[in-house]
Amino acid sequence: MSAIPTTKRAATRELILEHAYELARREGLEGLSIGSLAQGVGMSKSGVFAHFGSREDLQLAVLEAGQLRFLQRVKWPALKLPRGLPRLRAIVSHWIDWSCEYASGCVLLTAVSEYDGREGPLHDAVTRQQSGWRQEMCRAINHAKENGELSEDTDPAQLAFEIYALILGLHHDAGLFGFEQARQHTQAGFERLLVSYRPAPDRRAAP
Repeated sequence: MSAIPTTKRAATRELILEHAYELARREGLEGLSIGSLAQGVGMSKSGVFAHFGSREDLQLAVLEAGQLRFLQRVKWPALKLPRGLPRLRAIVSHWIDWSCEYASGCVLLTAVSEYDGREGPLHDAVTRQQSGWRQEMCRAINHAKENGELSEDTDPAQLAFEIYALILGLHHDAGLFGFEQARQHTQAGFERLLVSYRPAPDRRAAP
């Protein structure tokens, strides 16, 4: 008998979270209003609080939902490809596509600017997310390095930083100059990066 109410509760929580996520895309996590959210899902404020104990709990849940969506769209499809450059290229390609879909508002990027100078659970959650993704990028880069597809002196952290900088540039330019132009510049920049990290040709004289 308890399974039905539990299932209904989970579905209601997911509905609230979906609306909260869309609201956060437009207004940021700091712009989440329990009143507006309750009105959007046709519930009372107390009804929303019954699923999320506080506004901060709701913000953390939205942040986690954003991370899950990002991994589903960017990382997991790339894992189907071989380790090394094919997987790294796929990650960047999916990341660009993600940026296209969420050019009007990426909860994860907005959260960085909202909480980078603060203290507390939200700042810590954002830091963990960003650090974890940087480690994922370094792992993909290391695989390419181990395969000999990148030079032996490649610094994975540096290359991951440079790729991330290209994506930030994509988000910046997409809204101002149009996504297609920003996409082309980002892809060209990524290809130039790969050329700069390519292993040096073997210059030993042939026997």
